[in-house]
Amino acid sequence: MAFKDLFRFNKGKTTFVFIGGKGGVGKTTVSAATALWLADEGKKTLIVSTDPAHSLSDSFERNIGHDPTPIAENLFAAEIDPEVSMKDYQAKMKEQQALNPGMDFGMLEDQMDMASMAPGIDETAAFDKFLQYMNTDEYDIVIFDTAPTGHTLRLLSFPEMMDSWVGKMIKIRRQVGSMAKAFKNIMPFMGDEEEEDRALEDMEESKKQIRAARGVLSDPNRTSFKMVVIPEEMSIYESERAMEALKKYNMFADGVIVNQIQPPEADCEFCRARRKIQEKRLETIAQKFGDQVIAQIPLFEEEVKGIDRLRGVAQILYQEPVADN
Repeated sequence: MAFKDLFRFNKGKTTFVFIGGKGGVGKTTVSAATALWLADEGKKTLIVSTDPAHSLSDSFERNIGHDPTPIAENLFAAEIDPEVSMKDYQAKMKEQQALNPGMDFGMLEDQMDMASMAPGIDETAAFDKFLQYMNTDEYDIVIFDTAPTGHTLRLLSFPEMMDSWVGKMIKIRRQVGSMAKAFKNIMPFMGDEEEEDRALEDMEESKKQIRAARGVLSDPNRTSFKMVVIPEEMSIYESERAMEALKKYNMFADGVIVNQIQPPEADCEFCRARRKIQEKRLETIAQKFGDQVIAQIPLFEEEVKGIDRLRGVAQILYQEPVADN
């Protein structure tokens, strides 16, 4: 099977692809080249960076913002800004406060201020964007250029965590609503019943969206994971552990991209030594990831930046035949 055959499309529904792996293996280059290839194939494509240390702008040599930025025909890119996402989230909570005049949101506001400085806000922002793009089906495909493995696994755990959290909020809201109705006759200032119902409806809708996201993430026809590795032990073993962890979220990595391979025609002693070590690592990769389609990208003399060089990587990945494992 050719690597390009791993991409599935559903009419009227967005396909989601996560490009993951250890830090420094070239995820952004692979993500950008993949997005460019898909756009050239006529697919309306969005690439989203969920890594706090964004490098999409450097890769495309364009200024990319929090909201989708046009890059080329059919191609848009976004670098999630956690500060902007937190402000959007706080605005939503203020709307909830307006619908719940009888509830004290002072403590919640303090928690939001703390959350804006806490580790994990990047994953929260990324998950919020995932919900947004999933529910619009505006794009044929969304590519997620992810943060290093640990951050990505936390992101993928968010649907379950948020489902539980919203469920508890709904339970509390119903209890408060019952109490408000019980005291309505003697305390007419308790609040408007229509507003209370609207707040509960909003929470129920959020829970519905979160559960839909869980379904999309675990649907191999809608969502897939491509792992980027380099022929070094630390990268190989971290990727192996990540693939096992993905199974907990009913996700499967269907492809492995081996990046930065020393060309066999290297003519210096150091290069030949590196190639010899890499050949052993390539054997390990073939053994450990035999169930996945494996593609290879050579080590380039110059840094891969700009549309033309990214198209060169895409040519290697998606146009040249992939050898059988």
